[in-house]
Amino acid sequence: MTFEVIPAIDIRGGRCVRLRQGDYAQETAYSDDPVAVARAWEAEGAPRLHVVDLDGAREGRPVNAGTIEAICRTVAIPVEVSGGIRSLEAIEAALARGAERVQLGSAAVKDPALTRAAIQRFGPAIVISIDARDGFVRTDGWLQGSNVRAIDLARQLDAAGVARLMFTDISRDGTLSEPNFQAYRDLLAAVRCPVVASGGISALRHLRELAAIGCEGAIVGTSLYERRFTLREALDAVATP
Repeated sequence: MTFEVIPAIDIRGGRCVRLRQGDYAQETAYSDDPVAVARAWEAEGAPRLHVVDLDGAREGRPVNAGTIEAICRTVAIPVEVSGGIRSLEAIEAALARGAERVQLGSAAVKDPALTRAAIQRFGPAIVISIDARDGFVRTDGWLQGSNVRAIDLARQLDAAGVARLMFTDISRDGTLSEPNFQAYRDLLAAVRCPVVASGGISALRHLRELAAIGCEGAIVGTSLYERRFTLREALDAVATP
């Protein structure tokens, strides 16, 4: 299995930004042209892109749909979209705009019936994002807490037939520290579906360890934008001999 290194493009107010630990007050802007950023990552060899509508995640509805559609239509590589997608109609619209995968997050906690229906109807096009702090899931752009344990939600989704999960330890996201490796070990031991890692990656060795643990891939954001390493270096680091 080829471990995928997937650049993140987080969009807020039409700009490409990164947040620290999901805090909207701790924003760093990297470009006023997310479409140009997408083209640049494609040119550097990205196997796919992870595009997040941060405004949509906060408001509960797609906000930057036009920009995201422009990205999907501009690049030839697959695009996964996330943020504010909380209905079957919103999933259909995202796919119609050119997304290959659509990610649900808050809906997995707040609307289990919708989540099951989406998994059954759209199959491998659906990715569920489990975003947790101290082991408990948070929703609505990470602004709302819950009493749902991440590992329990993962088991439920796996039993429902989800094609893949993405897990983020919010306390690590955007910090350039290191991933919560034990959380991924626990998650992979609990489910059968593939797991994509996100949050805290700041060194090439982190990618190699995530691959060794058994993750399918990793979303990489701040470390790429801050040039801790290049995308080509990351791809080479996890390339199978």
